[in-house]
Amino acid sequence: MSASLILAGGSLSAQQGTFDPATTVWLEAEGFDSKGGWVVDQQFIDIMGSSILLAHGMGKPVQDAQTRVVFPKAGTYRVFVRTRNWAAPWTEEFAPGQFQLVLNGKTLPAKFGSEGNPWHWQQGDDVTVDADRLTGTLALRDLTGFDGRVDAICFTCDEKFTPPNDLPLLTPYRREAIGLPQIIPDAEEGPFDLVVAGGGIAGTCAAISAARLGLHVALVQDRPLVGGNNSSEVRVHLQGQINLPPYPNLGNLVAQMNHRRDGNAMPADYYEDEKKMNLLAAETGVKAYFCTRAVGVEMEGKKIAAVIGKDTETGREQRFIAPLFADCTGDGNIGYYAGADWRMGRESRAETGEPLAPETGDKMTMGASVQWYSVETDTATTFPVLPWAVSFRHDTAKPMLKGDWDWETGLNYDQIWDFERIRDNGLRAVYGHWAYMKNQADGDWPEKVRNRQLGWVAFIAGKRESRRLLGDVILQEQDIVGKRPWPDACVTTTWTIDLHYPTDQNTRDFPGEEFMTVARHKRIEPYAIPYRCLYSRNIENMFMAGRDISVTHAALGTIRVQRTGGMMGEVVGMAASLCKKHHTTPRGVYLEHLDELKALMEKGVAPPPVPQSRSAASQPAWLKNAGKNLARDANVTVSSEHSSGLYSAAHVNDGIYDLSNNGSRWVSSHHEDTSHWVTFRWEKPVKINAFRVLTGQAGAGSPQTPIRDFVFQRVYSSKWGNIESTAVTENQQCDVARRFPEIEVQELCLLITVTPGNIARLWEVEFYDLKE
Repeated sequence: MSASLILAGGSLSAQQGTFDPATTVWLEAEGFDSKGGWVVDQQFIDIMGSSILLAHGMGKPVQDAQTRVVFPKAGTYRVFVRTRNWAAPWTEEFAPGQFQLVLNGKTLPAKFGSEGNPWHWQQGDDVTVDADRLTGTLALRDLTGFDGRVDAICFTCDEKFTPPNDLPLLTPYRREAIGLPQIIPDAEEGPFDLVVAGGGIAGTCAAISAARLGLHVALVQDRPLVGGNNSSEVRVHLQGQINLPPYPNLGNLVAQMNHRRDGNAMPADYYEDEKKMNLLAAETGVKAYFCTRAVGVEMEGKKIAAVIGKDTETGREQRFIAPLFADCTGDGNIGYYAGADWRMGRESRAETGEPLAPETGDKMTMGASVQWYSVETDTATTFPVLPWAVSFRHDTAKPMLKGDWDWETGLNYDQIWDFERIRDNGLRAVYGHWAYMKNQADGDWPEKVRNRQLGWVAFIAGKRESRRLLGDVILQEQDIVGKRPWPDACVTTTWTIDLHYPTDQNTRDFPGEEFMTVARHKRIEPYAIPYRCLYSRNIENMFMAGRDISVTHAALGTIRVQRTGGMMGEVVGMAASLCKKHHTTPRGVYLEHLDELKALMEKGVAPPPVPQSRSAASQPAWLKNAGKNLARDANVTVSSEHSSGLYSAAHVNDGIYDLSNNGSRWVSSHHEDTSHWVTFRWEKPVKINAFRVLTGQAGAGSPQTPIRDFVFQRVYSSKWGNIESTAVTENQQCDVARRFPEIEVQELCLLITVTPGNIARLWEVEFYDLKE
């Protein structure tokens, strides 16, 4: 059977004109010899057929990118740069991302990135090249630090030639200009038993799981490191419980990727990229292809014969041949190219019968987060007023020093084809907010930000939802809530059905361009999803793992968190090993070898995780003789409650502290630069000389994210003051107990000053009057 080739961006055959090396020089920006401070951005390859270089300086011009350039002959060359004014969808008056070319040390006059909304060839001033300077140096000089971007540069001495811009014409021309062959070569290390596209937690676990069961695996990952949203490029901490029935050893591999510290939008070392990279490197059965984007497939009937990978810097292409493939791209790209059935957006209630579904289906998805934080500096800093950024006023601004997951945008745009706009709107919001903080904020905020600057702003946006590839089972809300049993139950999902929407205020203040969201939660019991969600119903040899599996929009709300996706990857690796052993398909594993799959899931592909020291609810020795927990008699008030309405203050002293049950906690709202507090008031004074605090959230085999810095306070002369003997700093324990000199009080306040993600989480607070 002959194979058909499907590629993002167009076919291999040139359709109009050919590259003439005798008159024209073509330079891909992402292929520059030295990137300087510019970064390679591959997020929009599917839209434009190429990576770009981005000057992501957070308002400070980045170091020049440089490369060698060779002209074919002396003469006058016209200069074209493929770029755009990225703010033009909102304003054509201002252009934030401007840059210049520097040829052999001479700065060319034109300022590029200054005009035009869509990607186009902006023409600069002509240059004269002398016979003795045919070989030289070309540099990209950023002028602003605000995300100027370049696709390619073209010099031509052909007066009649203008480089093609429309993708069907540009793609074959580009291929010829950079010397790509008509026949795409096979990857030298292939063929493989399994090709995994996407190196997030799900894809990495799929590759390692399969390799540990004897398969030869290719992992095709379009960034220079694995981890996806959990990498230091996006900075979302791992969520979801692992090691639960019916297969407690599912999650053992995920646990090997756990990081010691939690929180979103934290410094890069929190996410321990090196741990994940070392774990992958130790697997001799996995060949990882970094900076390689899966951009197409070859099909033989209803089976994928090969995935086409493109190097995001050189443009070099390779065929990854295998009998089995796993789409762990998040966007469902492999399935899309292959013609797999898929959905995107919200199903209607009439279609699915789900209570959370809207009456009328639509294209709305959850959005992508552009997280950020500011840092302290030794001296005062400035930041410009930005007329092209989102404009804030005192009544629309929410002053803060850090942006977490809820800086989320693009819910009403297409998360594939509109993604550059979505990411850019997130950048406009961050920059506009910081411009407000530095130039307009009132109260004590000017003093707070005087010695601060932006420390990190994500340019790789953290997606939650796009395409969902359809399998033999499409998991729905009522399956999960009603605990529908499945014969092929596998991965246990534990996260709430957590769906995101623009906040009402954000919609009111910034209609159509929202960038802040609220999470609405529906609590579930741990639920094992069916294996049949993990393979395509119409592409015979394709698995899925991660957020692109076969679920409805509502059901995606629980399965999309990364530890859950990692367990899916473990199961996909197991099922792939059975496909090889029995020469069968992913569906064949369900139909004919389900008992073997269950046996592999019972065994796992890694040893059980060692409980971390912070995890245990290890009762203090004095507790067994402590007597009554005096906190039970107190009236409790709190600084805030979580927006989901699921985690009320009543849990703080209800006597329940099941550290495997997140539903029995109080959880605060997200407060930036604001302390959290819990007050206890008794009808009459009580004597107390010991406390116990149970804090955090159920996680990967052990609780995590405990409150870090806290102290108890009492009233001194009508004012709250610290009880210094109760102060705790740099806490990593989820069960904290301490004795202190006895006090007699009618009111106490637990003041929480540092906590992961600026959210406080408490199972229980206990007070005792010890008699020994």
